[in-house]
Amino acid sequence: MKTIKDVFTVFKRRLGDVYDANETEALTLLVVNEISDLSKAQIKAFPEKEITVGQAESLNRIVIRLQTGEPVQYILGHTEFYGLPFKVNPSVLIPRPETEELVEWVLTSVDSSSLTDYNILDIGTGSGCIAISLKKNLPNASVSAIDISIGALETAKQNADLNKVKVDFIQDDILNSKFKIQNSKISGENNQRFEVIISNPPYVTLYDKTQMHNNVTDFEPHSALFVPEDDPLIFYKAIADFALTHLTASGLLFLEINESLGNETVELLQAKGFNSIELRKDMSGRDRMIRGIRF
Repeated sequence: MKTIKDVFTVFKRRLGDVYDANETEALTLLVVNEISDLSKAQIKAFPEKEITVGQAESLNRIVIRLQTGEPVQYILGHTEFYGLPFKVNPSVLIPRPETEELVEWVLTSVDSSSLTDYNILDIGTGSGCIAISLKKNLPNASVSAIDISIGALETAKQNADLNKVKVDFIQDDILNSKFKIQNSKISGENNQRFEVIISNPPYVTLYDKTQMHNNVTDFEPHSALFVPEDDPLIFYKAIADFALTHLTASGLLFLEINESLGNETVELLQAKGFNSIELRKDMSGRDRMIRGIRF
């Protein structure tokens, strides 16, 4: 690998069995941008520009790992979500574009409401991408986030520091929650506190797993992905029950969902007593998110 053009040629040859041509080109562009001082536009404009020996060695180490299917985000150690930088590692899921759409839905919903002082809870925060993005865009909100994984919470705390926001991170298992509300502004036997609860919980079934790329199934944390085949909505049941006792009246529940279980998830929320339930498609036209209101 002597020039940028050579890098693209080598990556195309060595990654052809793992990624299609478009994915390989995008990965190569991302990696060259990472290890050089060149913008993506410059990389495309000057394919004959030579790379250094050190850069070539770095690129070779990266392509070896890419050949195994390891996600490039884990290799580089970071990614971007909603315009913000996030550290990622195998203890957290890699943030995805459809989750950005869920964050956008929360922001537009809050903007269109009469809320001026509100509390938000993110369930299963992982890298903290949802909670941190919301806090960054809603600086007056009080944002909390829970996760069962200590490793995930450590990463989320690092990301909060990276993005200079304050989020209260708490270890808890939503399937057996011991969550305690601190400094609640709202009294009552249910100790309701949050105006918004949001979650992107595990929802991948064993059948879904067979359709997924190995860079997800072999590298990303299974506890954040998979659910029992005989109870694919197990987390949604727990989150709905939790939300019924921790949302304020007219509080909003937002969920990212399995695209194959949209109607079933709507029916679940209806049965639990949520109102004004809206099932929304993502940019690809798939049923991927739901909003319900607690009355």
